[in-house]
Amino acid sequence: MLAFLRTQLQELLEQRAALKTELDGVLATPTTEKRNLTDDEQTAFDEKRDAIKAKDTEIEEKRSRIADLEEAEARDTKAAELRSKYGQAPAPAPAASGVTVTSEPETYRKGGRTSYFRDLYRSQHMGDRGAMDRLRRNDEQVAEGLEKRALTTVDGSAGEFVPPLWMIDDYVKLARAGRVVADQVQHQPLPAGTDTISLPRLASGTAVAEQTTQNTAVQNTDATASSVSASVATIAGQQTVPLQLLEQSPINMDTILLADLAADYATKLDQFVISNNAANKRGILNVAGLNAITYTDATPTVGEAYSKVGDGIQQIHTGRLLPPDKIFMHPRRWAWYTVSLDTAGRPLVVPAANMPQNVLAAMSDVVSEGFVGTLQGLPVYVDPNIPTGLGAGTNEDRVIVARSNDIILFEGTPRSETFRETKADQLSVLLRFYNYAALHSERYPKSISVVSGTGLIAPVF
Repeated sequence: MLAFLRTQLQELLEQRAALKTELDGVLATPTTEKRNLTDDEQTAFDEKRDAIKAKDTEIEEKRSRIADLEEAEARDTKAAELRSKYGQAPAPAPAASGVTVTSEPETYRKGGRTSYFRDLYRSQHMGDRGAMDRLRRNDEQVAEGLEKRALTTVDGSAGEFVPPLWMIDDYVKLARAGRVVADQVQHQPLPAGTDTISLPRLASGTAVAEQTTQNTAVQNTDATASSVSASVATIAGQQTVPLQLLEQSPINMDTILLADLAADYATKLDQFVISNNAANKRGILNVAGLNAITYTDATPTVGEAYSKVGDGIQQIHTGRLLPPDKIFMHPRRWAWYTVSLDTAGRPLVVPAANMPQNVLAAMSDVVSEGFVGTLQGLPVYVDPNIPTGLGAGTNEDRVIVARSNDIILFEGTPRSETFRETKADQLSVLLRFYNYAALHSERYPKSISVVSGTGLIAPVF
């Protein structure tokens, strides 16, 4: 939870920095010309200043929430230290009696009455002092035995009785894509107590015109209004596991499974933002009225694709009257860019660290998802969740150019829970992970350009 809130705080700080840059831009010309602001400049200044104040309020609320959780975490840590100090203290030394103990039976042995895994469970979940003492004695016996007999954990010596740690600590996690696009649009906390978020919108605006004759009526055009709505979606998953697995496993299987549910939530949320196609829940690719750029070519080239991306950029300039700020594509499409050569055999995309000149694009970090470089002056993000089975041949991907701040993702706080009672009749535990989200992708359809067509079929390397 702290990591999630800290990520949101960082995004808010970045958004505030962007607003401050825009505010400085409004003041740049009047400062240079040493004059007061015009009416339009004053209006722009007031809008940016109010936006920064609103962002400061969000930042302060997020900081307060983080501070509360950090305080709770510190209290939990202190309590754990006290439990460790007073709950597992070494047993007091026996009074001198003239009797020397030369050996004692192993705490956990074949045919013994104590169970190592049961004691682990009882010490961790029930605070059983007896179990804690037996675990402590076992640690001492194992260490002493290995020291006296010079045994190792190599198979054939004593290794058969020591489970390799890599089998537990480095279990093979299921590979899942992250939430690149979802993290790059504007984020706002999901309001409580609603299933629909509606935003007012001007359908048509006012108008002005030249007054060609004095003392005649000036232009009078009434604005009309409408609204755009986003329905709140529930993204959830569950897993039923036997209680025996939770109690008898030497690792916390509930932690592993809940973490996997959280990872799949990130994937599904990202797919929701990119591809969902339901009323009031449109993903970016399905926004009605977006700038659709078709690239049809049986033998596509990076040079031709470059002009299509440029077309997407200029259409946002033309339709939204504000610039786009990000480009999204599948990793295979960016890889196609990076391996393409000019007629002299030189790469069209080279590392930014090489101070490139006359290149089509510059690449930064080599990653599977996230920021990878720049193209036509815009940052490029690769996202494996961008579909690759589109088009008539079900083998096309898409390139998205967007003004990301115009797309708003309202997201709640993820919740993870375990229920023993629900499946008590079959001795099972139900693990559940869920969250609520709403997406406003259709506020400004002309803020989105999507390049599609046969020119974006699976590239050949």
